[in-house]
Amino acid sequence: MPMKTSSAAGPPNRTTARNCVLINQLATPGLGSLMAGRWIVGLGQLLLAVAGFVMVVGYFVLHLTNVYNKLVNDAEPKPVGWLGEAGALIFGVAWLWALVTSIQLLRSAKAAESTL
Repeated sequence: MPMKTSSAAGPPNRTTARNCVLINQLATPGLGSLMAGRWIVGLGQLLLAVAGFVMVVGYFVLHLTNVYNKLVNDAEPKPVGWLGEAGALIFGVAWLWALVTSIQLLRSAKAAESTL
């Protein structure tokens, strides 16, 4: 059986749509989209969210390394703030994209329910 693409996924029922929205917005952007069968969109959102998260964690590690080197070796800190800012921005884009998908899921569930 071939994998469904974003356009081939049918409308979820209201409960499923609500659960997917909660996962998308409060847990991991993209995961709720994947649960709703929006494979291409969900993978894009999830990849952006993971990339942003990894960049923010990398910023914290480099920042702590700078603090340690300053205390122990009196070394001049290297600028790493850009990494945290870029990571937060990328994660924010993934979250906003998941919000748009979540709204579409709720609307399609409501429309499917009203046609029954």
